Amino acid sequence: MAEPVDDLVEVWRTNSRINTRLLDRIDEAGLRCTLSKRGGRTVARQFGHLHYVRIYHLKHRAKALAAGAKLFATEDEPSRKALLQALDDSALRIERWIRLAREGAPGVRKFKRGLVQNVAYLVAHESHHRGNILLTLKQCGHPVESTTRYAIWDWDRI
Repeated sequence: MAEPVDDLVEVWRTNSRINTRLLDRIDEAGLRCTLSKRGGRTVARQFGHLHYVRIYHLKHRAKALAAGAKLFATEDEPSRKALLQALDDSALRIERWIRLAREGAPGVRKFKRGLVQNVAYLVAHESHHRGNILLTLKQCGHPVESTTRYAIWDWDRI
């Protein structure tokens, strides 16, 4: 039986709230941390990457929903405020896509294996980067407090 669209939307919203709560709890120095010795992504750029991937998928699955989205250049070091605005914007766009894809709206595509797998892919991708972010912060000496680290797993309260 297919999942009701409201359940998929709530999964997506919870995932998005985890991202913004984590971002809110990282200090300014932590946002500039990276483990790369060759100019890889800082923590801020990893959050920017989440936004980019959301819009990338929309461009390929519902072009109209991607229209007008602000993207950061690869070398940009976006501010917390800019990241929060971008993540909120792309989260709403993905939510609209979930609803339209479930309805079978024209011009709206999903993975061949279905909408649930598509949403799971996006959540898994973002979870992977949250893990990278937490590891980067820890190894750079800017660990997030334990209550935040544990809270990202308490989906009943997020």
